[in-house]
Amino acid sequence: MPFTALSALLALALLALDQWVKRYITLTLPLGETRPLLPGFVELKAVHNYGAAWSSFSGMRWLLVIATSCIVLALLALLVRRVVRHPLGVLAGCLIISGGLGNILDRLRLGYVVDMFNFQFIDYPVFNVADMCIVSGCVLGLIYYQWFYEKYDKREKADGNADAPSRGT
Repeated sequence: MPFTALSALLALALLALDQWVKRYITLTLPLGETRPLLPGFVELKAVHNYGAAWSSFSGMRWLLVIATSCIVLALLALLVRRVVRHPLGVLAGCLIISGGLGNILDRLRLGYVVDMFNFQFIDYPVFNVADMCIVSGCVLGLIYYQWFYEKYDKREKADGNADAPSRGT
């Protein structure tokens, strides 16, 4: 099975996990309540996030749906058109798409995003599986772009001499 198909399957599995965890938290943990997950490190905390990271753009549901949809569609186009072919770039795109879709589904269905993972040792926003996919995908995407894009995926110009100075002949 090609790596692209494996990445797409992983993205679908992570999207399903994200939706399952959000449903589980919604059914078993009252809003604002906490439950230990890894004591002293991470706890489960039921939160409704009406914005994006750090509650930025709070209350701008449709702007967030449109912006996230544009990013998801742009990445999907890059993958379908095989602009990004290196396995690391493909995996990064699939993770970002998966996370974006997970949060879009919440915003469309509920009007907010369900968050549940809370670090206990630092003051950090509560997050979810979709957020982990987005952040992981962005980090992998930066690594891909920094070290692999030029060598594996950058397209050369059709006429390699188009920018060469004229020799007057």
